[in-house]
Amino acid sequence: MEKLGDTIISIIRELTAQKTTDKKLAPEEWLKKILTKRELGHIKFHYFRKGIVGLRVDSAVWKYNFNLKKERLLNGLKKCDPAVEELRFSIGDI
Repeated sequence: MEKLGDTIISIIRELTAQKTTDKKLAPEEWLKKILTKRELGHIKFHYFRKGIVGLRVDSAVWKYNFNLKKERLLNGLKKCDPAVEELRFSIGDI
């Protein structure tokens, strides 16, 4: 008969192994895949809810710049996660 402690440890190991294999990229990592190093210095992930990705930029100039590239960015984000439907920019601290 197996000890209760050994059973619990084996279950935890199995769950941990499943978690690491099913792991998706975090939304913050999506930006690293689709933006240049220079662009990453001016933008920060803010939220992802109901298919909407919210991003913070550090100035109105960069918000305008990212709005010009919005379609390209949205397509790149959709490749990372098909649930992405919309992209919104706001000015704030990064």
